[in-house]
Amino acid sequence: MSHSLSGLSRRDFLRYTGLAGTAAAFSVTLGACGGPASTNTTGSSTGTLTAVIGYGNNQTWDPLQTASAFSMAANLHCYESLVEGDPITRDPFPGLAKALPADLTGTSLKFELRDGAKWHDGTPVTADDVVFTYARVLDPNEKVLVHSFFADWLAEVRKTGENSVEFVLKHPFPYALKRIQTAKICPKHVFEGKWKDAAGGKVVGSGPYKVVEQAPLSYTRFEKFAEYNGPRPAAYQSMLWKSIVDAAPRVAAISGANPEAQIVENIPAANAEQLRKSGRSVEFADGGNNLFLMFNTAHAPFDNKLVRQALHYAIDKQKMIQIGLQGAGTAATSFINPKLPASQPAANDFAYNPDKARQLLQQAGVTNLAITLSTTNTSLVSDCVKVIKEGWDAIGVTTTLDSQDTKALFSKLDSGKDFEVVATTNNPLQFGNDPDLLTRYYYDKTSVLMTTYARWTGPESQALLDLQNQAAAETDETRRAQLTKQLLDLISEHAVIYPVVFTQLGTAWNAQKITGVRAQGYPGIYLNQAKPV
Repeated sequence: MSHSLSGLSRRDFLRYTGLAGTAAAFSVTLGACGGPASTNTTGSSTGTLTAVIGYGNNQTWDPLQTASAFSMAANLHCYESLVEGDPITRDPFPGLAKALPADLTGTSLKFELRDGAKWHDGTPVTADDVVFTYARVLDPNEKVLVHSFFADWLAEVRKTGENSVEFVLKHPFPYALKRIQTAKICPKHVFEGKWKDAAGGKVVGSGPYKVVEQAPLSYTRFEKFAEYNGPRPAAYQSMLWKSIVDAAPRVAAISGANPEAQIVENIPAANAEQLRKSGRSVEFADGGNNLFLMFNTAHAPFDNKLVRQALHYAIDKQKMIQIGLQGAGTAATSFINPKLPASQPAANDFAYNPDKARQLLQQAGVTNLAITLSTTNTSLVSDCVKVIKEGWDAIGVTTTLDSQDTKALFSKLDSGKDFEVVATTNNPLQFGNDPDLLTRYYYDKTSVLMTTYARWTGPESQALLDLQNQAAAETDETRRAQLTKQLLDLISEHAVIYPVVFTQLGTAWNAQKITGVRAQGYPGIYLNQAKPV
């Protein structure tokens, strides 16, 4: 999902997030590309790595469109942005760019491309590919997912030479080098007029690995790209990534004395100790994944912020973490996960306080409230919403749980069907970790979540968006932090879309076989620093 979903229709939103259910299956086999001897100088480039991803590989692979956990993780190994980033901190380093611009305070950023960079078919990467990519990113009619990451601050990208470009900014933007990481450069000669090929699983990038086989809902196979000359060359001759959505077989793949996989992500907290006893390394990372409530502000009394606040105060978040998350989570005392550097305390921490919840309902003049809470039916959500119902029932709010398939729920929202409150999960951290992205992901003038589903428009929402824009454009770091704090306070005051708990994501690996990997707070894995032991 984009951080503001700018320009996306409701149907697009469902398709790109995967909330519309399983996408049409694809089957692509790509021939290996030849090339000269490897420029790899780090790692052995020998052997095969087997990894397991807990998500399907059959949603769109278009690097400018996808929000698929599998595709996004794979694309980090196959495509490059001008600026790449550490998978945890997002600290920038040159990707396709030869160097990073030193001055971010102006309205011009200039980049030269890395000498000798090539696409997986052997064609040189040029400035035309960069201009081609960003023309699509910035065109609102293209409706690409990453458009909203750039539309507010980037005017255009110009070619200044065969291998150089200039970014022309609308205003100074302090998060520019982090945002540029989200736009993977694509080859013009391959995808011009043929973006359906990219969506269907054709991968032609400039990164250290190339995709050579796609088996829908089964696996994706990679081989080392011998002509890659960038900062993080492949340490494996080949990789096999298996798609295993069910938890039990996923855990089994990293269990026992001789597990078939070297690394598996999306590990349930309940299996962590068992795996550690088997000699596996298991780590959990804090991130952006959260269970959130979304209120229909066109349906009284949910247009009243006191009611929305009351319902948050009535939830025992610590109980939810223990029951629903097996202890692997954090209470949402702010809109951004308090475990992340971008977070600041919010004016309303929504700590469990049933007395305050009753007082707020009384202040709002609401009595005998009955709520239908519409939820998705994943096991995590199902376990957590039982605690919500218990808390709301306890303050005299009669609560009915309406659990349904993710596709069914969001198809109803897509059709404009009336609802009261929705509880589901989301994770903006897969796109970035700056505070503007983490808030704008939900709150933006063209946001499907805010305007279409929650139906929150008018002067109060505009005031929030104006403050958000002011914070994003502020170049003084201290002042920007102050404005961000005001924004987090205001979001907590309105609580139209607001997290209840943040979950931790678990990764397990065989430390006797692989090194250089870390758990990350968003789905997928990052193996561009991994090496065989």
